[in-house]
Amino acid sequence: MLISNSRLNNYSILSLHVGGKIARVVDTIVDPNTLKVIAFRVNGPLVGKEVGDILPTQSVREFSRLGMIVDSSDEFVEADEIVNVRDILKLNFALVGLKVETEKKVKLGKVTDFTVEPESWQIQQIVVQRPMLKSFINPELLISRQQIIEVDDYRVLVKDQASKVKADHAAVEFVPNFVNPFRETELASELESKSETNE
Repeated sequence: MLISNSRLNNYSILSLHVGGKIARVVDTIVDPNTLKVIAFRVNGPLVGKEVGDILPTQSVREFSRLGMIVDSSDEFVEADEIVNVRDILKLNFALVGLKVETEKKVKLGKVTDFTVEPESWQIQQIVVQRPMLKSFINPELLISRQQIIEVDDYRVLVKDQASKVKADHAAVEFVPNFVNPFRETELASELESKSETNE
């Protein structure tokens, strides 16, 4: 399944140790060389005081619609503690906002979002907002990873046929296929709200 970056922002981070939410995602850190999400910037009551503000993707035990599940807040680190994260942050790279062009220098628009596959954290698609004049016919393009040739500080270079792909809206709703330790809490609150409605 795929999830969009825009949905990842503000996503809850749940701790098995605490048994609830300990932080939320405020930004994704993307490696431009591999087009992979390697870590998240996080925010929460402990962040910056007791723990760092970076959550490496390998520390995420499970991913569900309730949130990302980690062992504890000990998984949060400082950026300098992980070499590849530190190096990417120094590049100040952001995929959202980059211009998108074809091999023949046709300007397609700008990246407004992207989708990732949570098991590998690989970026699978980019969502491209079309320029004003072209947006009447086709407001967004959805370009797959296989059509991307190169990414640099200023643009994403794609194959020429990528301009013919329409966006059929981005991410598919994620449905977990594992036993989620936080599921009971969610079911209880759903049942409670239904019983209140029936009364």
